[in-house]
Formats: sequence, C-alpha cells, structure tokens
Amino acid sequence: MAMHGTSCLVPSVQELAKQPIIEVPERYVHANQDPHILSNTISLPQVPIIDLHQLLSEDPSELEKLDHACKEWGFFQLINHGVDPPVVENMKIGVQEFFNLPMEEKQKFWQTPEDMQGFGQLFVVSEEQKLEWADMFYAHTFPLHSRNPHLIPKIPQPFRENLENYCLELRKMCITIIGLMKKALKIKTNELSELFEDPSQGIRMNYYPPCPQPERVIGINPHSDSGALTILLQVNEVEGLQIRKDGKWIPVKPLSNAFVINVGDMLEILTNGIYRSIEHRGIVNSEKERISIAMFHRPQMSRVIGPAPSLVTPERPALFKRIGVADYLNGFLKRELKGKSYMDVIRIQNEIALKLCLGDLLVMGSNPETVSLHMQGGDITEALASIADGHDWETDFGVSPEPHIKPELKWSDMHASLPNVPEPLFGYEVIIHLVFDKC
Repeated sequence: MAMHGTSCLVPSVQELAKQPIIEVPERYVHANQDPHILSNTISLPQVPIIDLHQLLSEDPSELEKLDHACKEWGFFQLINHGVDPPVVENMKIGVQEFFNLPMEEKQKFWQTPEDMQGFGQLFVVSEEQKLEWADMFYAHTFPLHSRNPHLIPKIPQPFRENLENYCLELRKMCITIIGLMKKALKIKTNELSELFEDPSQGIRMNYYPPCPQPERVIGINPHSDSGALTILLQVNEVEGLQIRKDGKWIPVKPLSNAFVINVGDMLEILTNGIYRSIEHRGIVNSEKERISIAMFHRPQMSRVIGPAPSLVTPERPALFKRIGVADYLNGFLKRELKGKSYMDVIRIQNEIALKLCLGDLLVMGSNPETVSLHMQGGDITEALASIADGHDWETDFGVSPEPHIKPELKWSDMHASLPNVPEPLFGYEVIIHLVFDKC
C-alpha cells in the first residue's frame, strides 16, 4: 500500500538567507504566533531525562520515570542510549555536508510535484500558504520498497553508508523503547509490540538558517507528529525546539550525547490517550543555523490501529476509532501542518451531541448516561463553575436533563486539585465525568 503525499514546490530558504536581506519576505511572516521563549530568559521546567541503560537493567524507578514522561510530557531526552558514538558523529558530519552541497547538486534531490520526498518543505498545500523558515530533506527509509530510487541510493558516499547504519540503529532503538513502554503500561499481550516487529521509518533532516527577524518567522509550525515514535538528534546543539505544556512553550535544551524522543499521534491512539502526543514547534535565531535529524517510526502501512484492547475499560472507554495506517497518513498529509487538529477525525464522539456555551468541549465515550468531556484551553474556571451550578446542556433534540458531577468529582474537589495558578486558567486540560439522569 503506497503513501501518497505531495507538497507545493518552494524556493530554498538556505539560499535566501545567504542574501543581504534586512526584512523577511512577506510569505515567511507569521504575524499571530505565540512569542518566542528562550531558556535563558525565564525559569521553566525541563523535559525529563531517561537513562536507557538503567531501563534495560530493569530499574523500576526508571520505568516509572519513563511512564510519567510519556503521560505528562509526551517528550523525554534519552541518555546512555547505546548507539555507537561514531555512528552518531558520522551522521552529524554527513548531514551538514549534505546541506552545504552546491545548489546545482541539491537540485538533483529536490521534491517533484508528484512526491513530497526530497529537498523542500512539507505540508504546503497552496501557493498562498505562509512558509516556514527552513529547508528540509524528507525520505522513506523502511521498508526498502517504499524508497524513492532517485534519493537515498544517489546520496554520495560515505554519507549514504553512514545514513544506512544510523537508520538501522534507530530502528532497533524504537523497537526497544516500544517494548519498555509496553512493560510500563502493564500490557501482558503482544497487542502493542507486534505492531512494531518490523516498523516503517522515515527521515527528515532539517536546516533552519539564521534570520534577520527571527521573531517574525517560524522554523516549523506547531504540530504533533503523525507517527508513533519520533527520535530526534539535535545535530549542532543549537536551541530551537519547544513543546507546549500547560499552555506554555517550554524550550528543550540540547543535551550532548542524547536523543529527544516524543510520542506521536499513533501511539496516543494505541494507548487510548494514556500516552500523549504533544504539540511542538521550532524557532530560529539571528546568529547561527540550527540543524536536526528526525526519525519517524510507525506500524506498516497495511496495519490497522486503534486503542489496545487491554487499555479499554468501562472507566476508560475507547477514545478513538480504528483506522488503517495508510488511511490515517494519507488524510494527514493532505492538510496544512497545524496543531493536533487531525486527531479529531478519529476521536469518538458521544452519541449525544452535547455543547456547553462556554469553552471548547470534546465529547468522549459511548455510554449516553455517563459522558466524559475533555476540555482543552478556554476559561476552565468559568466553565467548571457553570457545570457545578447545573448549567443547561443543549442536545440535538432539545434541552437534556441537567447533569450532575459524580460525588468524587465535585466542583470544590476539582477546584482544589487544579494547579495553583492565578485565575482564569487558560490552556489547562481537564477531563470531567458527568452522569445524566435517564429521561
């Protein structure tokens, strides 16, 4: 089964940045983005650091740390990962030399109107769309038959051989990490690991040139990754990766000899929302280029994904529909890269379409008498107060019986358990369980 994906052809930002420009061209200006945050300007929490050697030695505390990182952050930095240093160093050297090839050489690897693989940008769906301040090279690496014969086989040596070694090492790492996640989730069957016995893999090498007006552009738009597990190498250890946590952008400080690992949408689906794919973005600076390599891993295209049966319970019903990997990816690739909006396509909506006048609510669960409402952003304080006061709920067939909150989730208890921050609470994520009286 083929993965179809195209992207409008765009000029090289690396070449544009070589020119003595003072103002950024209008097509690269993102006027309404959140302000850029630098780690040295504000005290912020740091992404968890996980030690793979400790995990493999069956340290229970390290497994708990992994579980917590995937539930609360969706990101972690992996140290003592076991990949041979020469494999990593050769890859770093090779990718920098690859981006520094003469333009006439790079043109041989450029995207075509029929295929998103190659040099260019991804998710450009129209000529009017704002562009990112970046060049990237994307290619399928596994399975071998998915490769474009004009790309990886044509890469100059020794970089091609180093790339092959790197891909194999990270594919093995992915399988190992998925196995450890299965253990942390206490899944006793092979329902998760068997999907990753022979995972598909893709590579995206990113080059973010310095920009004279970095606050007006974006290196890569806020998004979550469509696959299951992403392994990122911050090649020249220049800061720029940021993740959205509790409504704030948190910089991920580059850590020597570490990989940045993040949960993708497919893993959130497979774990029934227990592990979370998190929005992240890339910003740029005015002084130095930033280079990174992302390796994406997911089940094969012929597979079907959905919540693992052992992670679906009466207390936590299935939050997502089952969908073919190929169908999910083909839909994802046809859209502009924007947040986690595509996840809503397969999120299960309750049979009763409930709407609250305040905030932004997504209905989950299939029992029409017990409904879980997932709320993201908005004025949560005001919305929860409204629920506690017995606010009227509107359904497709008129006004429903008034909901009442389960005793263990009274408004006062929920208010006390929320983070101690000034009201109103914007950007927090709350799951509210409501019980409806039968008509």
